[in-house]
Amino acid sequence: MVSTLSPDDRTQVLHELPAEVTQQLMDLLPSDDLAEARTLLGYPEESVGRLMTPDYVAVQPAWTVERAFAHVRDVGIDSETINRVYVITADGVLVDDLQLRKLILAEPEQTVQDVMDGSFVSASAFADREEAVRLIKRYDVTALPLLDSEGVLVGIVTVDDLLDVAEQEATEDFHRVGSVEPIRGSLQDASTWRLYRSRIGWLLVLVFINIFSGEGIAYFEDTIMAVVALVFFLPLLIDSAGNAGSQAATLMVRALATGDVKMKDWFSLVGKELGVAVMLGATMALAVSVLGWYRGGVDVAVVVAMTMVCVVIVGSLVGMSLPFLLNRFNLDPATASAPLVTSIADISGVLIYFSLATWYLGV
Repeated sequence: MVSTLSPDDRTQVLHELPAEVTQQLMDLLPSDDLAEARTLLGYPEESVGRLMTPDYVAVQPAWTVERAFAHVRDVGIDSETINRVYVITADGVLVDDLQLRKLILAEPEQTVQDVMDGSFVSASAFADREEAVRLIKRYDVTALPLLDSEGVLVGIVTVDDLLDVAEQEATEDFHRVGSVEPIRGSLQDASTWRLYRSRIGWLLVLVFINIFSGEGIAYFEDTIMAVVALVFFLPLLIDSAGNAGSQAATLMVRALATGDVKMKDWFSLVGKELGVAVMLGATMALAVSVLGWYRGGVDVAVVVAMTMVCVVIVGSLVGMSLPFLLNRFNLDPATASAPLVTSIADISGVLIYFSLATWYLGV
């Protein structure tokens, strides 16, 4: 049964099984299938090479279109797809990637080289799976040829396999945004202990981070005692900072994941985000100042309004910059999750709020 599977599906099965069972099954495979399985399992776990199949249709530039069609009929039945026909040299180097439609419309006596345009999309077999997903989406192809370091065609990966990867990667990003260690497999099948381990780590880290918020409040105890009305606005202000930061982080994490922005875009995006944050902060300050005036008078209204502008700006810049910082150190930008950004914004909000209140009110 394993022997009759397509090479990419067989690789996935052998990878998922316990090592002892995998070895027993591989010992039973025919020599050709065994060599194929060893080659595919030899690629790094997260590389696109693990998903590829060596079953594809390849022709040579000097062949006539008639000979190319005869070859397609001979080997096409065992190929993963015949929508794309790959043109390779005698050494196996990929030189073009043709749609079958081009060959169908060509004259039988023409050579393959006559219908070539030399334009094709490819990736390294050692490339990350997410890079292959980006290429498939960007160039709207149904199969992606994979090359070794010398440009030799070693296999192809089809869109149906990459769609599974895209879903898996998106799920992992959602988990990380919520400060949850990615859970492999079904949530329904995950054990209680597995769910506990996936969540406790970040929760403990965030507990210690939030201690600084409490220390900030304790430091400004005199200010709080002098103007008790300030406490009423504390949750509102720090939540606003966290919410603005989470919005900015969500936009940046997604943009980095899709390749919409690069590290070099950080400076231009900072200016844009600063302008947006100022407008957001001013609008929210206008709304909250009315409540500040009602609860504590003009002085409290001014302090609350100034704080709202400052914390929204700081929260937005933190939320925008943290994904870039993590990406710079080759970490997943999704780790800049909403809880982490919110915790940092909370600490900043407490310090900004009571520092402004102490200065403006002369406590």
